[in-house]
Amino acid sequence: MANRKRSQELKESKLGEKKTDYPVSYDPTLLEAFNNHHAGKTAWTTFVCTEFTSLCPKTGQPDFARIYVNYIADKKMVESKSMKLYLFSFRNHGDFHEDCIQKICDDLTKLLKPRYLEVIGEFTPRGGIAIYPFASSANQSREFKALRKERMLNYAPGKYSMDLSKIY
Repeated sequence: MANRKRSQELKESKLGEKKTDYPVSYDPTLLEAFNNHHAGKTAWTTFVCTEFTSLCPKTGQPDFARIYVNYIADKKMVESKSMKLYLFSFRNHGDFHEDCIQKICDDLTKLLKPRYLEVIGEFTPRGGIAIYPFASSANQSREFKALRKERMLNYAPGKYSMDLSKIY
C-alpha cells in the first residue's frame, strides 16, 4: 500500500511529467511539496544550485550565484524538479540579490512550513563587490527559534555553505 501511495505522489508531481516547460518569469507556484515520510525525525536537507541567475533591476545585466537551501522539514518536503524550475524562473526576473534570497526563503516557508529553513546566496562579484545574503525562518518551537537566532548571529560568508577558497 505504501509503494502505491508513493507511486501516485510521483505521478502527481513535476518529476512525473514527460515534457518539461521552462518558465519565462518568476513563478512561486512552480514549487511542489510531498509528504515527509519521516515526519517527527530531525534531519537536514540541503539543495545547492550552482547556476542561479537573475537580472540586475537597474542595468538588466545578469547576476550569477550559487544558492544554498538548508532546511529541517516538518510534514512537507520540496520536490527537487519543482525546485529546479522555480529557481530557473528567476532567470529573467529583475531584483536585488538580497530580495531574491528573501523571496526564496519566504516562498519555501509558505509552501513547506518547515521547522527551520535558511537560504544563502553567494553571488559572483561584479564591479569588484561580492554579495552573500542570508535569510532564514523557524517555526514557533523554542528549539528552532534558538537555532535561527544562533545561526543568524554567527553567520559569515562560507560558514553554512562552502569554504570560500573552494568557490572561485
